[in-house]
Amino acid sequence: MAAERPTPSTSRTKLTLREVCAELGVSRSTFYDWRSKGTAPRCIKLPNGELRVRRAELDRWLASREEVA
Repeated sequence: MAAERPTPSTSRTKLTLREVCAELGVSRSTFYDWRSKGTAPRCIKLPNGELRVRRAELDRWLASREEVA
């Protein structure tokens, strides 16, 4: 049995904004809109101005938005 290879988004602890938007299926402008409203996952702002999102933070953020059917 072959070992399962981690996907790029799950093998990294800090995700780029591009990776986060791709995983959520939203545009960059939608993410920035959420961020301005204070509803986006918490971000790390690097000295060069780029944003990163911790994998654990994205998972926590997603879990907090689950709805019980």
